[in-house]
Formats: sequence, C-alpha cells, structure tokens
Amino acid sequence: MDTEARTADGGSSPPRRDGRRGGWTRRRFVGAVAGTAAVVAVPSPAAPPAGPGDPRSAPDAAPPVRKPSGPRPLYVGTYTSVDGGGTGIGLASYDPESGRITGSGTLAGVPDPSYLAVHPDRRTLYAVDERPDGGVTAVRLADRQILGTRSTGGAGPCHLSVHPSGRWLLSAAYGSGSVAVHPIDASGALGERTDLVTHTSPPPGPGQQGPHAHQFLTSPDGGHVLAVDLGTDTVYTYRLDPVAGTLTEVARARTRPGAGPRHLAFHPGGRYAYLANEVDDTAAVCAYDPGSGRLRVGEPQPTGSDGGTNYPAQFLVTADGRYAFLANRGHNSLARYAVEDDGARLRLLGTVPVGGDFPRQIAFSPDGRLLFAANQRSGTVTVFHVDPERGRLRLAGEPFASPVAVCALPL
Repeated sequence: MDTEARTADGGSSPPRRDGRRGGWTRRRFVGAVAGTAAVVAVPSPAAPPAGPGDPRSAPDAAPPVRKPSGPRPLYVGTYTSVDGGGTGIGLASYDPESGRITGSGTLAGVPDPSYLAVHPDRRTLYAVDERPDGGVTAVRLADRQILGTRSTGGAGPCHLSVHPSGRWLLSAAYGSGSVAVHPIDASGALGERTDLVTHTSPPPGPGQQGPHAHQFLTSPDGGHVLAVDLGTDTVYTYRLDPVAGTLTEVARARTRPGAGPRHLAFHPGGRYAYLANEVDDTAAVCAYDPGSGRLRVGEPQPTGSDGGTNYPAQFLVTADGRYAFLANRGHNSLARYAVEDDGARLRLLGTVPVGGDFPRQIAFSPDGRLLFAANQRSGTVTVFHVDPERGRLRLAGEPFASPVAVCALPL
C-alpha cells in the first residue's frame, strides 16, 4: 500500500520539481556540459557491534564470483526522449577475456532507462524511468518479459538498487529530492510503494533550488540504507523495516556547503566509504559506524582533474579493497587511488583517459577483471582490463557505440 510522502524532518510537503543551477533541468545540464600523491584520512569510527543484527534485515550471502566462460550479458541504459537517444534498454554481450562488446538489439517499452540494477539472484533486471512522473520497471531476464512498472512518487528517478535480501527495491528521485521503497515478490515483480520520503531539510546548498536525491543504497552490514542528496549537501541514513518496508531516519552527515554529493561507495571492510562530490569537484573519505549508521565526512581531496571544469560521477572499489576508481566527467578520465590503512586513506595515483566523452557511470564485471565506462555525450561504452596487483587500467579495444550511453551493467 502506498504511504503518504513524508519529509525527512517528519513534516509533510509536496515534492520539489525544480532543477539545479539557476533553474536548469537535470536533462538540460547533462546534455550541455561538455603527479603528486594526495592523501586524506579520517578518524576511525567505532568498531562494529559484536552481536549479530536483526536476522530479518541481514543481507544474504553474496553470489559467488563467476569465472569467465564464454560471452556474458551486458545491458546499457540510455535516455529515450532526447535527440539521438536510444529506444529502450540496450542488449549486448561481452567477452570476459578480451572485453570486446557485441550488440544484440534493444529491449523496447522502457522509457528513459537511465540507471539499471539486477536482483541478487540474477533473474530480474530493474530500470528507472527518469521522467517527471517517475517510475521503476522490472524485467524478467529469462525471456525479457516486462513484469510491470510502479510509480516512485517522485520526479526524475536517477538511481536504484536492490536490498541484499532481495525483498526491496530502493530508488532515488533527483527532481523531487525523494527516496522510495518498493517490495519485490518471489517472481521479481514490484509491488505498490511502501514508503516515500522527501528531503526538505536542511535547506538547499549554494546554487541549488531544492533537494536532489542522487543515490539510495544499502550499507555492507545490511542494517541501514543511505540516501545521497546533492541539493542539500547531505547523506541521510535510514533504518529499513524488514517487514513493512518503511524508513526511519537515524542520522545525517553534512558535506561542506556547495559540495554537491552525488555517489557513495563502501570499502569492503564496511567501516569506510568514498564520496564523489559533483559540484565542487572533490572526493572525500567517510568513516561509517555500522552500529548507529552514522557517517562522518572527511576533508575534501582532489579528483585528478587539474582544476578544469569537471563533475565527478561515481566511485568503484575493488573487491579486495586495495584500489578505488573515480569517473570524471569533463576531464574525461578515470582517477586511480590506492586505498590504505584498512580503508581510512585514499592516495591519488593519477588518471587514465576514459576514451569517451562524459563518463556518467562505471561498473566492474562480476569477476572484477574488467571495468566498463558509459560515456553519455560520445554515446559509447569503453572497457578496461584491471590489474589487481597495481591498480592499473588498460584499454580493451575500441569503444562500443550505444546511443546516449548512461549506464552499463555487465552480468
């Protein structure tokens, strides 16, 4: 059953639908924008609680890493309502040894599928419908049957993730600055929304007209879900009721004013995370306390963009926690970081040209040996071989052409 939209501070208000930067819409913004080691550390957080958490909310065991065995599926998100955009979710496969991508058509019927996620059992694909009347769509992968679409209750959903339990879909709506929860049934289909929270406090940061939720993800321990809001310069931590699917706010972490936090990625140890700040072109190490859900944002550090116009997009952390990579839009590079002190420090190693224009999203193959970059303005997906010992990236052949590629999901 749908619940009434709740504000993060307990009040009630209609979603905000204005864009960023002097009234520009998100779509207009993304379409128009074209050495020395740096180290930042943060204080250690409290140790994780000794006792186990609520077994109903604990994540399931991660699926085993697949060894390369012939071509693997690749799905590509796009915008369908812009000039030169796609007609649905791009279908392709990739060779896990060479990284070569081969296209195989399009799954039509999903409007503006700008971000994709897969269920832990790998049977169902989920896509946002990034439109003013935002929705989330489920697709059964066995026969590519669309299982239905549910309203997010927010405008312009741009990110979604599946709770590790496989029971809940979490989505973030940029235009309205809201986050939503949908139940997932045994078939992978979505039920009616169980909660909706709109961020109305703190006030928008410098240059922002309202809240802009950009990401909604689960902490590694499974006990909390975190929402990154670019408009309010805040990361909100919630407890997700494992039975009712409702959210209770438990903590907030503020960045410096005007940072514009966009994307958070956790270290596998679960006590640190790395934050990409889109507006002020910085990164930050965050300390995380699994017991309370509190996040502490460290000092800003460089993205390797050399001071030019740049909008950091997304962090990735290797499964062994030794290296992190950051997609830089504008500088059109992938920044490489060494992760030190059990996750508490990032050391910038340098940057690698991404081989495309405006890398909106990056993702590892399941075995971590390949890195995929979806380049929005060039309409390409580039692939890199990942050196696990030294954290180096090597381009794997020519870019794959895909209209307005904004998300690449390798399975």
